[in-house]
Amino acid sequence: MSDAPPPHRARVDLPDWMRNPEPPRRTLGRRLSGLVDGVPALAAARHRMWAWQGRTRFGERHPTMAAIGSFVFVLVTATLLVVGTLYLGWAIRQGRI
Repeated sequence: MSDAPPPHRARVDLPDWMRNPEPPRRTLGRRLSGLVDGVPALAAARHRMWAWQGRTRFGERHPTMAAIGSFVFVLVTATLLVVGTLYLGWAIRQGRI
């Protein structure tokens, strides 16, 4: 038995566009981002907004309550839509609309 290492694989020749990619385009979003980063008050507001977005949401803290609340909301909304549709159909047949 020999303890020789496995044979070395040759390097893969990457195409030129992968070795030297084009610089990112100066899109409107990148320009606005550069503007925001250049103004300290805007940069601080952006960081506060990111911190606010990173908070834990109610549905993450209380998943059961969020599920029950969502179910009740959907149930009430669907019931109102069905009852409203039935009422409109009845009113049209009666000639009220």
